Formats: sequence, C-alpha cells, structure tokens
Amino acid sequence: MQPFVFNTTARFVCAGGSAADLGRHAGLKLGPRVLFVTDQGLRAIGLEKPAIASLEAAGANVTVFDAVEADPSLATLQAATEAAKTCNATGIVGFGGGSSMDVAKLAALLAGSGEDIDEAWGVGNAKGPRLPLVLVPTTAGTGSEATPVSIITVGENEKRGVSSPLLLPDLAVLDADLTLGLPAPITAATGIDAMVHAIEAYASKSANNNPVSGMLAREALVLLGAHIETVVDEPGNRDARQAMLLGSMLAGMAFGNSPVAAVHALAYPIGGMFHIPHGLSNALVLPHVLAFNIAEESNGSWRHYSELAPLAFPAPAGEPSPEKAKAFVAELADLSKRLGLPPRLRDCGIGEDALPVMAADAMKQTRLLVNNPRDVGEADALAIYRAAW
Repeated sequence: MQPFVFNTTARFVCAGGSAADLGRHAGLKLGPRVLFVTDQGLRAIGLEKPAIASLEAAGANVTVFDAVEADPSLATLQAATEAAKTCNATGIVGFGGGSSMDVAKLAALLAGSGEDIDEAWGVGNAKGPRLPLVLVPTTAGTGSEATPVSIITVGENEKRGVSSPLLLPDLAVLDADLTLGLPAPITAATGIDAMVHAIEAYASKSANNNPVSGMLAREALVLLGAHIETVVDEPGNRDARQAMLLGSMLAGMAFGNSPVAAVHALAYPIGGMFHIPHGLSNALVLPHVLAFNIAEESNGSWRHYSELAPLAFPAPAGEPSPEKAKAFVAELADLSKRLGLPPRLRDCGIGEDALPVMAADAMKQTRLLVNNPRDVGEADALAIYRAAW
C-alpha cells in the first residue's frame, strides 16, 4: 500500500437544532471571549441569534464580525484578524458558507500565532498555533468545516490559498435547520459543489490519494446523489438537508486529503473575474473538464468516473468502461439542468472575449492542476472554456 497521511476534523455534531446548543457543545473549548465570524445576509435574517445566545448563556462574551463577503478579500481577512486581537479572543466561530468559514480559519491562525499571511500562503507553510476554532456551515457544499484549506481573493481576482492541518477546526456542527431557508439556486449550486469535491478527490492524481479518502468520496456521492434533487424540490425536507450536510462534510474530508484538480482550477477565474458563486462556477465547467480527462483513456480517469456513476445515479450493472464514464458526465450535465442552474458561461454574462484571460489565469492554480488525471495546458483550458461557453 502506498504511504499516505490523513488529517480531518477532530469532532463533529450532526443533528438538527445543534447550533442552538452551541454553548454546551463548544463553550469550554472556545473560552470566555469569542469572535463570531459571519456575513450580513445571515445577520439580516437573524440566523445566528440562537447560537450566540447559547454561547452567552454558557458565559462567553461574544463579539460579532459580520463583514465577510463572497470570495472574501485579503482586507476582510485582515479586518477579522484585527477584530480577534482587539477583543482578545480566546476562540473563534465561523458561521456561514465557505467564505465565513475560510475567514474564521485564517483569523484563528493569524490571531493565535501572530504570523504574517504572506509567509503562510501555499502548502504546509503555516506555523501556528491557532486559537480554538469551531465551524458551523449554513450551506451543504463547501465542506470547509472538514478541510485544511482556506481561499482568499488577493488583488482584483487572484485566488490564493493556505493549506495546513492547523486550519482544521476543533469541532464542526452540522445543523440542517440552518439550511432550511436557502433559495433553490444556492441549494443546487452548493450541492453540485459538494459532488465535485467527491468526484475530484476520488480521481485525484495526488500522491496522497488514499483508501480512506476514496471510501469517504464514495459515501458522499451516495448521500448527495440521493438527496440533491429532493432538497431543491422539497426545501423543507429536514432529513434530506441533514443528509446533504453530512455528504458535504464527507466530501470535504475526502478532498482535504486527496486534493481537487482542474474543475476547481478553471472555476476560480470564473468566480474571481465575474463574482459568480463558487458552486455554480464548478457546475459550469464540471462536465467539460471530465470529458477532457476521459478523452485520453491512458490516464485511467474513465475507470474512476464509471465506478462512481452507479453511486450517484441509477446505472446498469457491469464492469467499468469508458462508455459508462461518458454516461456519468452526461448525467452530471443533465442534473445541473434539472436543478435549474444555467448551463453555459454565456448564460452568466461571460463574454467570449474573456475566455483567453480566464485560461491564462487558470494556469496560476498549479497546486490544483498537478492533481488532475490529465495534464492541462493553457490551450487545453481555453478549449474547455469554449466548450462551456
């Protein structure tokens, strides 16, 4: 067996209503002064109030930082870090989608260690220690509560990441009640995002692709494939939403150790340049990247995709084959349409003249491209974008 390392979240709670009991689950770990990182949209509907009340009932003084935006900027991260220092935080909660959780992860690191973010970018460069950290996702998609990665937008549209086991939280709280009010397009896009995590982790060329990640990716697809249409069609279905949260976290555990690849690399320029949500960015390029991969049969990605096909969709029995892999790609494209997501880049207001710029930008994502089953050059990226346009 090939040697590998597997890191993941130390503890998680998977139960409806658990966020309203956050003080009991995490109060001792977080300590008396808590920085609560979230966004203004969630505060506007008061989604955070029960969690904060629970922390306060447990004796914590809670300071709220609610300035996180989609694709959070370096300035936002710096402001959150300063807020943690100002209140002398003993612990940090990230409450929201991937953006809030990513900011919370790095704020916990930077406030706890005092290190410079410019020295932490990349893989394994963070030094620590960090402050105690609890993550509470309000979407079933990013899996950030189980990954050692945080992504920040630097400058106009460059996505830059920190990857370190130090970013894994002490506790993740999965509460389906927090996802009940999500609009259908967000539910759909974040669900596809989670499926992409499982698919790319399973087929990753990373030297750390391992049996544990593979097992988790497969189980994640079982849960996500079985429930994603239900949560869009029946938004109040708590059981389906809890299953999606668990599937999202399992996919996060998988790709946190067997990293994602070209789907994400090509999605980042879409989000960075046009501020399209990350899940939708992934959905737009997913079938085209997978089709590109299986077009070169020697890399073996067709085998991985055809093994996953019957887990996510009804599929005939039999041995894996390139034909089944192609059918899987077609099913994924059709799923996005059934969920009501826009099928093409042009449907999202992206002009054809932007494609070469996006292709050049995607080449900066070397930490992701190296994991793709098939090598992707700039001309390949442009051809994929054109197919998606």
